[in-house]
Amino acid sequence: MQKLEEILQEFKDGGKSMREMLDYLEKLPFEDLCFAKVDHHRCLRRGYPEVIYGESKTAEQIITIAESMAKFGTNILITRVDPQKAETIMGRIAGMVHHREARALSLRNSEADSIPQGTIHVICAGSSDLPVAEEAAVTAEFMGNKIKRNFDIGVAGLHRLLSVWDELREGSVYIVVAGMEGALPSVVAGMVKGPVIAVPTSVGYGASFGGIAALLGMLNSCSPGVSVVNIDNGFGAGYLAGVINRQSRVREEF
Repeated sequence: MQKLEEILQEFKDGGKSMREMLDYLEKLPFEDLCFAKVDHHRCLRRGYPEVIYGESKTAEQIITIAESMAKFGTNILITRVDPQKAETIMGRIAGMVHHREARALSLRNSEADSIPQGTIHVICAGSSDLPVAEEAAVTAEFMGNKIKRNFDIGVAGLHRLLSVWDELREGSVYIVVAGMEGALPSVVAGMVKGPVIAVPTSVGYGASFGGIAALLGMLNSCSPGVSVVNIDNGFGAGYLAGVINRQSRVREEF
């Protein structure tokens, strides 16, 4: 949105020709790269740009998409990139930031619409859940939100959670990441006022079934106000939390 406003202002001021304007606008709503159709219009529709899922793409494909987005002045988030792929991409695109724990890359070409009020709390049960929790935190931060992290405070040592209870009560949205039996979101939801987004992880012994045990436990939460995303889906949780927090701001403005 910011880039489009700048382009239109340049045209109004005589700094852009009609031909340059048409070249820019003809790529809306998407640009066809043959192997991908880049949705440049998404920020106008949804308020946030398209995010590149990197796990099953080659480094070259990611670079081509990212360069297309950069030409539009779009902020870029690339998820699920391994260290080798990240190194290749950073070598070709200047300014990329590697969030190693989150397995993500980001590039800020313009200032995000910051959200002045409301803090998203990202909580995880154990250190093994960190990659998923960090993916959620980095995603929500990329969307302009204030984030507070509280890690390794699972129900096996409930006093760790209780030690930050006062801090948690100041949040607006809560992302709670847990594997094993997935009990932590129910406990948190019983302590706070805001909505809780539960993220089951594939962490666990024996019959955890790759996170299905945690998923089913969260879906059967006895605490109201808990929604559940898919197994290991930190990105989905971070994005949803950002949308909820933005809607809270809109209500406050009106």
